[in-house]
Amino acid sequence: MSTTEDAANETSTGSTPAQPAPQRGPMGGRGPMGGGGAPVEKPKNFGTSLKRLMGRLRPEWFQIISVTILAVIGVIFSVLGPKLLGEGTNIIFSGAISAQMPAGASKAEVIAELRATGQDQLADMIEPMQLTPGAGIDFAALGAVLLGVLALYVLASVFMWLQGFVLNGSVQRTIYRLREDIETKLNALPLSYFDKMQRGELLSRVTNDIDNVSQSLQQTLSQALTSILTVIGVVIMMFSISPVLAGVALVTIPLTVLITVIIGKRSQKLFVSQWKHTGELNARIEETFTGHSLVKVFGRQKETNAEFTAKNEQLYGASFGAQFVSGIIMPAMMFVGNLVYVAIAVIGGLMVASGQMLLGDVQAFIQYSRQFTQPLSQLGSMANLLQSGVASAERVFELLDADEQSPDAAAPASAPLKAEGSGRLVFDDVTFRYAEDKPLIEHLNLVAEPGHTIAIVGPTGAGKTTLVNLIMRFYELNSGRITLDGVDISAMTRADLRGRMGMVLQDTWLFGGTIRDNIAYGRSGATEEEILAAAKATYVDRFVRSLPDGYDTVLDDEAGNISAGEKQLITIARAFLAQPSVLILDEATSSVDTRTELLVQKAMSALRSDRTSFVIAHRLSTIRDADLIVVMENGHIVEQGTHSGLLEQGGAYYRLYNAQFEAPAIEEAELLAVETLLEQDDTARVHDNQEGAA
Repeated sequence: MSTTEDAANETSTGSTPAQPAPQRGPMGGRGPMGGGGAPVEKPKNFGTSLKRLMGRLRPEWFQIISVTILAVIGVIFSVLGPKLLGEGTNIIFSGAISAQMPAGASKAEVIAELRATGQDQLADMIEPMQLTPGAGIDFAALGAVLLGVLALYVLASVFMWLQGFVLNGSVQRTIYRLREDIETKLNALPLSYFDKMQRGELLSRVTNDIDNVSQSLQQTLSQALTSILTVIGVVIMMFSISPVLAGVALVTIPLTVLITVIIGKRSQKLFVSQWKHTGELNARIEETFTGHSLVKVFGRQKETNAEFTAKNEQLYGASFGAQFVSGIIMPAMMFVGNLVYVAIAVIGGLMVASGQMLLGDVQAFIQYSRQFTQPLSQLGSMANLLQSGVASAERVFELLDADEQSPDAAAPASAPLKAEGSGRLVFDDVTFRYAEDKPLIEHLNLVAEPGHTIAIVGPTGAGKTTLVNLIMRFYELNSGRITLDGVDISAMTRADLRGRMGMVLQDTWLFGGTIRDNIAYGRSGATEEEILAAAKATYVDRFVRSLPDGYDTVLDDEAGNISAGEKQLITIARAFLAQPSVLILDEATSSVDTRTELLVQKAMSALRSDRTSFVIAHRLSTIRDADLIVVMENGHIVEQGTHSGLLEQGGAYYRLYNAQFEAPAIEEAELLAVETLLEQDDTARVHDNQEGAA
C-alpha cells in the first residue's frame, strides 16, 4: 500500500471529473500539491466577456484618452493627404490643358469656341477648372502641395507611433495586473479546485491564454481605434467631395457588418474549442513527460502516442476550423471593397466627363474609397484575433471567478509560540466528507499530547491523509473542531497555522537550485550555521560532503543527480530547519532501501524530538515505538494504543501487522547489523577526513 493510493482513494469520494483521473500526488492531487480532471466548458458570452476585458483597462483611463487624442490627430493628418494630393493632380491636369490653349485668350473665350464647334462635353469638363491659357503647369504651386503632403504624412506617422507606444505600455500594465490577480487567485483557491483541474490545463490558462489575451489587445486595440477613426474621417471627406459617390461607398458598411456577424458567430465557438483542446493537450504532454520513466517501464509508448495523436488531431481540427472560418472575413471584405472601387471609378469618370467633378477630386475620392474599405477589412480581419483573445479571456475569467477558500477570521486568534508543553492537538467530534452524499470521517475524537508521536495506520481509503489535510486546513470541517493548544484552528489565519506545521511527504519535492537553497526553503532568513546544523542533524551533511560542489551542488528540476533517499533526507532537513510545533510525516520512508531507511528514520527521530508528530505509515515496523497508534477504518478510529497493547488485543491492528509480516522480513538483529555498518562507515569517513587534513 502507498499513501499516494490512500490519497487518491480518499479524494475520489469528492466530485470526480468525467474522464479518467491522471496521476495523483500525496495530497490527493497531481505533483506535490497538484490537481485532477479536465474542466467542463460552460456556455460562452462574447459580449459580456469583451466588456469585462475592456473594463480591465479602466485604470489606464488617462493613457487611453491620450491614445485617443493622438489617434485623432494622426488620422486627421492622414485623411487630409489625399485631398491635398488631389489638388496637386488638378494643378498638373489644369496646367496640361492650359498649355494647349492659345496664349492671351480667356477661359470663357476658349469654352465658347468649344461649344461653337460642337465640343460640348469637353467644354463641360474644363469649365470647373482653373485655367490660364498658354501658361502650362505651375510647378511652384505643385511643389508647395507636395511638401504639404509630405509634412502631413510625416506628422501622421509620428502621432501614430506615439499612439502605439502609449498603448503598448497600457496593455502591458493591464496584463501585468491580470497576472498578479491570477497569482493572488491561485493562492486563494482551495485544494479541492486543484483536485479537479489538470495541471497542464491550469498552466495553459495562466500562460498561453494570458499571452494570447495580451497579443489580441495589443494588435486589435490600436488597429480598431485607428480604423474606426479613419472610417469616420474618410466619410466626412468623401461627403465633402461628392455626396453621390459617398453614398455608393457607404454600401460597404452594412455588408461588412453582416459578413462579420455571420462568420464571427461560427468562429467564436471554434476558437473556444481551440483553446480548450490546447489546454487538454498541454495537460497530456505535461503528464506524459512527468511520468516518462513509467511510460518506458510499462512499454506504453504506443498507447501514449495514440492518445497524443488523438488530442493533437482534435486541436488541429479546431484550430484549422477557427482560422479558416475567421480567415474568410478578410477576403470577403476585399471583394466588397473591390466592387465599390470599380463602381466609384466608373461613376467618377462619368462625373468628370460631365464637368460635375474635377479629375483630382475623383483621384482623391478613389484614394478615400481605398482608405475606407481598408480599415473595414482590417476590422473584419481583427475579428479573427478578437474572437481568439476573448475566448482565452473567458478561460482566464473562469479561473478568476472560481470559488475561493473561506477567508481568515477578521480578528484571528493565535496559539502560544513554541515552548515546552506546546503542540497539543485535539480533534473534537470532527465530521468531514468530500461529497455530501458520501460520508468519510464521522464524529472523530482524538487527542495528541505535546511531544508525543501519533502513528496513523489503516487500509487504503480509511481517511489517514484526509486527517492530515484537516490539520493543515487544506479542507474545512463539516462539523466539530480541531484545536491547537486550546485555540480553534479555524479561528487562526492559515499562514499562522501552517507556520507552526512541518511536513515531509512521500513524494519529495525539490526545486531547481542548490542543495543549500532547498534546505533554506524551510525558513526564510535562516543563517548558514542553522542550515548546516539542520543538515548535520538529519544526516544530509554526510553525503553532501562527498559531492564535488558540496552544498552548492545544483539540482535539476527532477533532482535526478541525487538518489531518492538523499532527496528524502533533504526534505527532512528542510522541515528540521523550520522548527515546527507539529510535525507530519506522510509515509516518508516508503520509497527507499533498508539502509537509507534507517538513516531516514534516525533523521526523523531527531526531527520528532520535543514536538508533536503525526506519522502516516503503511510499513508498521517503522512505528513500533510511537506513543500512540491510531487505527482507522472507513473514517472512524477503531483502535488506539501502543504497539504491544494493540497486538495483545488481537483486533484490526493485529490483523494488519500479521498480514504485513507473513512474508519474510528483515529481523531486528539484521537492522542492528545495518546500523553497525553505518556507524563503521561514519568512523571510516572521519578517519579519512583526518588523514586528508593531515
